[in-house]
Formats: sequence, C-alpha cells, structure tokens
Amino acid sequence: MTSDALWQGGWYRFARHQPSPNFGPRPAGARIDLVVLHSISLPPGQYGGDEVLALFDNRLDWDAHPYFAQIRGLQVSAHFFIRRGGELWQFVDADARAWHAGRSHWRGRDECNDDSIGIELEGLEGERFEPAQYDTLASLCAALAQRYPIAHVAGHEHVAPGRKQDPGPGFDWAALQHDTGWPADWFPLAVRGSAPI
Repeated sequence: MTSDALWQGGWYRFARHQPSPNFGPRPAGARIDLVVLHSISLPPGQYGGDEVLALFDNRLDWDAHPYFAQIRGLQVSAHFFIRRGGELWQFVDADARAWHAGRSHWRGRDECNDDSIGIELEGLEGERFEPAQYDTLASLCAALAQRYPIAHVAGHEHVAPGRKQDPGPGFDWAALQHDTGWPADWFPLAVRGSAPI
C-alpha cells in the first residue's frame, strides 16, 4: 500500500478517530523518528471501559473512582491507543505533538514529545499484553515507517527512567522486533543487549 492509501494527512485511515485537545505544534524541523510505547488502564488493571478515551479528551469524571483523585486535572494525550482486543484509536494527528512522554531523553535528545509518536497499549506495567495488540502494533509501526523516518523505538520507561515504568517487563520487545522486521539497534537494550543511546 502507498502512504496515501494509509494516511489522510497525519491521520491513519485504519484507526478510529477521537481528536484530543491536548496537543500542540512540533518544533520547526522536527524529525519524527522515534516511537514511544506506553501502557495505560483506568482504573489500573481494569480493561474495556471508556475511561482512557475520556482522559485523552478531558471528559474523565474525576469522581467516578477513588484512583482518579490522583490524576485529577491531568491533561495528556497519545497519538494512538491499542485496546486488549487490538482495536486501534487515534487522538492526535501524527504530524502534531502529543502530550505523552513528559520530561524525557533518548538518542541524545531531550523532550521526546517534540519528535516522537506516542502509542498507548491497554495494559498494566509488568503484565503481559495480548497477541492482538502486537498484531495491531506491528501493522501500525509499518504504516508509520511509510510516512515518517522512524529509526528508534523505546518505552516510556526508557525515555523517562526512574520516573516511569511502562510498558514494563510484560512487554515482549523481541516479539515486536521480529514482527516489524526492523533492525535490533532501533530498539532499547532489552533487544539489542547494550546500553541505551
């Protein structure tokens, strides 16, 4: 498939679209070459509800669960969200800057939001992810590489060590590397066996 068959601007044609207000422009000249993987579930460990969708477009009912008091007022987004069954959602035009990585550093650069694509997987740090999620993720990565000069993949835990732990040890980096066919040196030390760049 050509890039035009997959994308309408920065919107992936094979995702469900729910635009988030939580985004901004990328810096001039930003090279979108990094994919940052996250895990999320709201409340933690509960799957299938609309809470993540509501969080990313500022509609979450902060009083609906005691955990939400800890994140009250949070304004965040990711470009994509992959549910346990593999369903794909997109919240931010991939040409724009989503608010997913926060303070971060990878491949010699700070502020990973500036030049990365953020992908959230429905899950909990340390728990395994579903085969359908890996299938969707590999397809999405292939589509991203057709539009952007992707050359790096990392977890939130790698770009913000000590501050974040997701997607965590339950994520199979070797499986993603196999499924994408991308070089091992595009991935964090979990795959390539050396110190992060």
